[in-house]
Amino acid sequence: MATPNAWPFVEAEQIRKLRSPSTARSVLFQTGYGPSGLPHIGTFAEVARTTFVQRAFETATGLPTRLQAYSDDMDGLRKVPLNIPNGDAIETHLGKPLHAIPDPFGCCESFSGHNNAKLREFLDAYGFTYEFKSSTQAYRNGELDEGLSLLLSKVDDVLNVILPTLREENREGWSPFFPICTACGSINATRVTAYHPERDSVSYVCDRQEKGYSGCGAAGEVSVLGGNAKVGWKVDWALRWWVYDVDYEMSGKDLIDSVKLSSRLVRVLGKQPPAVLTYELFLDEEGRKISKSIGKGLSVDHWVDFAPIESLLFYLYQNPKRAKRLYWDVVPKAVDDYLEALRCWPDVPVEERSSHPLWHVFGGGQNVPEYGASVDFSVVTNLIAALGSDNEELLMEYLRRYDARTEQYPDVLQSLVHKGLTYYREQVLPGKLYREPNADERALLNRLHEALAASDETEESVVQSIPFDVAREAGVEPKDLFRSFYEVVLGQERGPRFGSFVTLVGKEKVLEMLQDKAIN
Repeated sequence: MATPNAWPFVEAEQIRKLRSPSTARSVLFQTGYGPSGLPHIGTFAEVARTTFVQRAFETATGLPTRLQAYSDDMDGLRKVPLNIPNGDAIETHLGKPLHAIPDPFGCCESFSGHNNAKLREFLDAYGFTYEFKSSTQAYRNGELDEGLSLLLSKVDDVLNVILPTLREENREGWSPFFPICTACGSINATRVTAYHPERDSVSYVCDRQEKGYSGCGAAGEVSVLGGNAKVGWKVDWALRWWVYDVDYEMSGKDLIDSVKLSSRLVRVLGKQPPAVLTYELFLDEEGRKISKSIGKGLSVDHWVDFAPIESLLFYLYQNPKRAKRLYWDVVPKAVDDYLEALRCWPDVPVEERSSHPLWHVFGGGQNVPEYGASVDFSVVTNLIAALGSDNEELLMEYLRRYDARTEQYPDVLQSLVHKGLTYYREQVLPGKLYREPNADERALLNRLHEALAASDETEESVVQSIPFDVAREAGVEPKDLFRSFYEVVLGQERGPRFGSFVTLVGKEKVLEMLQDKAIN
């Protein structure tokens, strides 16, 4: 079999080269999650893509692996997220660790407990195999103690790595350790004043003043072990890589410098950093990074309302080093690309399948569904727009007439219609705006009506030529005729191929639409 050239196999080879062949333990893949906000599509994407690499590594090497989803719920909350209820109720707890902040949703023991539960529910719903790891429990259970003690003993070396990367005004008093104030419980307001590696402790004062919270003024000495303190997240990243012998982790483009810094710190502690992949960011419809605290962008649940989850996985698989917009307008093409891949799958030679996206989406190419009909998401939404009906059976009847092969895939057809209707109601219908044609457009669309009515052609490619002929005879650009048709007759900026549309909804229906919107 040819060596697969798919990017997960390229990543797998990077891991194989970095990993010591003498190590008998299972290979650890890790993903990180900051529970200061609800898990979003970026969280899902990171686990999905890491799973693609994990599966490729297992296939290429035969070695056992584990995937660990690590939640940094010891982190302090710096601001109230905009997408949560009862924000006022947690504002007084700013600066405390996430596990010590009440759940604004009122259903769990803490804010991080709620978000962690959502993360697990999120990952479980889509069948990911993973181990959940809570930073709070790891600190409290002593899992990180050996690394914390080592960090404290090498604190000068750590400072020599970190301080040159900080702005000069931020260097004085900076410490890798964040003790929890024994008086007020804040972790963000404390400041280390002395290190005591001989007894694994630090002295601190709780006097930082930040927007939203301020220190209580208490001072004391606490052990850095057992959950009494944590390290800043860049150091924390290196710490967990060192403690758990992480072999692979990916992260966003905005964390490139942090990855480099954490890798240097792991070497200071005496181990090699994991193999890493830097992916491009996920953007909302305005081209801005999706934020878990603001909640913009398309959620996984929303995607599943509109389309099958496999279409999202297929979309996320594509080149992770290219930025992707994740909002409602990408769904139709993503689904259509996925369905086209299903149509082509039977013709992919067996020896080449591990380089195909569907091999990775369906767990090594297992149980890839069959689909050979021409009906796709765009066809369905075009039909809904034309008929103006939410009768699923009527829509399916039109689609069966359009392509009889849909009879072989009743579940796919029903899902496309049901989800297509949801998409149309939520995302298309509110933006429908039928424009009144001007005199020239009305005359042009009238000519189109006459030409279509006079034609007995049923071949899609021949019907497609009708508007081109009309435009040429009228001395206008075809694109201007199509724009008028879309905006006046369909009430939208873009639309389907004319020939396909006539074939789908029927000549008489198109004539009726022209008559109703453009001629009367």
